[in-house]
Amino acid sequence: MLRQFIRQQGNGLAFHIAKAINGLINTVYPKKCLACKEKLKVPAQNEPICARCLVKIKKNIPPFCSSCGRHLKKTNLTKNICPHCLETKLHFDRAFSPFAYEGAIKKLIHEFKYRGKNYLGPYLSAMMVEFIKEYDLPIDYIDFIIPIPLHKTKLREREFNQAQILAELIAKEFGKDTLIGALKRHRYTKTQTDLEIAERLENVKDSFLVTNPQTVKDKNFLVIDDVLTTGATSSEAAAALKEAGANIVLVLTLAN
Repeated sequence: MLRQFIRQQGNGLAFHIAKAINGLINTVYPKKCLACKEKLKVPAQNEPICARCLVKIKKNIPPFCSSCGRHLKKTNLTKNICPHCLETKLHFDRAFSPFAYEGAIKKLIHEFKYRGKNYLGPYLSAMMVEFIKEYDLPIDYIDFIIPIPLHKTKLREREFNQAQILAELIAKEFGKDTLIGALKRHRYTKTQTDLEIAERLENVKDSFLVTNPQTVKDKNFLVIDDVLTTGATSSEAAAALKEAGANIVLVLTLAN
């Protein structure tokens, strides 16, 4: 009966069990900052990083690139778009990210994504929620929030989809529905980490498909992922959604 219940509850139950186990571990062993590894002081016991590392996190501030959402340098202000996006066709309408992918935020994402610390989900998603509110992103016009899906092979290896955890927490905050399973990663791709820009674009080309076009037709989407680098993955996901009839596709990642 218990096994059947666990299967029925799926990733949600696994997330709460992992959260409880990590809570017990942190009670027995003193917590350390996940960025600098120094022991956290008592006032910061509920934070995954120390105050010193927190203030060093580099925020993306206006002006933003009108495509990828990165901070624009003065030399690009007149064009309102960064050099990369000027040369690369990206299929989403616009992307946003609260932080630059470096320092403490990069370490937190790695702990969350590769080291099984899925209890970081609420902390990281709260940062994304704050960004949405601070810059008044058009969340009211979004019909569905959708996470970038993992290929089934990678999902078995990792046991959870970090983008789905973030998406569901953000959706809950704004009273939106997440659309799980409508966008599928049907082709296994190698990791993008060590690939050049052109290789990244080719690696993920046609790797997504929409399982039921009627669910996305004429709808507006906010696609959630952890990191946007070249934008190749999010662009291919947006291309699949738009080919199936989606209207507006925005992208929000934690860092870029």
